[in-house]
Amino acid sequence: MKIIILGAGQVGSSVAAALVSENNDITVVDLDKAKLKELSERLDIRTVHGHASLPSVLGHAGAEDAELIIALTSSDEVNLIACEMADIVYKTPTKIARLREAEYLQHPELMAKTRAAVDVPISPEGLVCRHIQRLIEYPGALQVLDFAEGRAQLVAVRAVPGGALVGHEIRDLRSHLPESVDARVAAIFREGRPIIPEASTRIEAGDEVFFLADRADIRTVMSELRRAERPVRRVFIAGGGNIGRNLAKALEKQFSVKVLERDKERSKRIAEDLLNSIVLMGDCADEALLREENIDTTDVYCAVTNDDEANILSAMLAKRLGCQRVIALINRPAYAELVEGGTIDIAVSPQQVTLGALLTSIREGNLVRVHSLRRGMAEAIEAVAVGDRRTSRVIGRALDELQLPEAATIGGIVRGDKLLIAHHDVVIEPNDHIIVFLVDKQQLPKVQALFRTDATWI
Repeated sequence: MKIIILGAGQVGSSVAAALVSENNDITVVDLDKAKLKELSERLDIRTVHGHASLPSVLGHAGAEDAELIIALTSSDEVNLIACEMADIVYKTPTKIARLREAEYLQHPELMAKTRAAVDVPISPEGLVCRHIQRLIEYPGALQVLDFAEGRAQLVAVRAVPGGALVGHEIRDLRSHLPESVDARVAAIFREGRPIIPEASTRIEAGDEVFFLADRADIRTVMSELRRAERPVRRVFIAGGGNIGRNLAKALEKQFSVKVLERDKERSKRIAEDLLNSIVLMGDCADEALLREENIDTTDVYCAVTNDDEANILSAMLAKRLGCQRVIALINRPAYAELVEGGTIDIAVSPQQVTLGALLTSIREGNLVRVHSLRRGMAEAIEAVAVGDRRTSRVIGRALDELQLPEAATIGGIVRGDKLLIAHHDVVIEPNDHIIVFLVDKQQLPKVQALFRTDATWI
């Protein structure tokens, strides 16, 4: 696929790196020559220097025969105009735009075909906010991912000593759970390396375990892998930007929330916008201030400023002062990999959270949802079975008949409102939503081919 990416920032660079590995023809446009040079030296892509919304620049980037334009500059207005130009001048089939301002997204009529040429609006800040909100709602989870509109969830947890299932084989999970609860371990990462789970696989302390279960059963299954943590009541948010403000707004009805912002004017605006949260003005690295605000009795500390170093240091400080759980927003992937699992419990990467939403819109075939996992090393995919036994490679066949690549496992099937945990004799029916865990992205084409519908397959 020929793709033009507008913007060579953190998100644009991450998207380019992910898509170029899938044999796409990528062109990146940006005003910063240094960023373009660094990107072209690192990736096999073409770069164009210029203003992303100008028709001449888009034409030089190859918009006349591009199949997809992804506008990821730091300006919402540039992204909107660029998509408009691509639609009017070059008739580009699909346009995706990053929109940071929530007000644009609150008016669906602005995105209508008759009004604007954005096919898929993406809000990284909104995605990150919802991601962190889920982590707070499920204490102990490293990731919480929705499938089939929330009817099933894939959750990552770190197995710790004392967990009921730690030291036992996966087959023992069934005997530990109540009769009405079922779950499937989709993958295990041990010391950074993926393990395809089998019934005899033994779970060890420190393993990062991905399991699939019905939304109502998530906490029950989590308790088998780690001691149940006390419910969250107090949340402290460092940073009053778009993410911090929206996160506080989403949480303040359920939790006791404090927001810390160093800018005086922004603090006033946030205080006016929030109803039940306490807004403080100060530095997140101020130890005296954190002590004064009883950080030692705080359940979750979220560092979401726009400065990676400030987030890392303040989260480490909050942890040292007694906060039970700390989450840090970290843009640089190398930093996130370095600090997570140590003093900092969870490092949230905006690029990886955004990438899944973008891949869902880009991937061809019957893949309706994609989640990027483990810094892009793995993916969780939701595919829909369409057609019939004659035209589909999966419909009418039991799971053990499917020709899955070695790196892929099926966690479950959502049929109507019910989650069916994957067992070898489950037969796939039309319109089933199949949840696939893939630990090697190089084998993605085989998964895509499996769910592709042909006119006459047999």
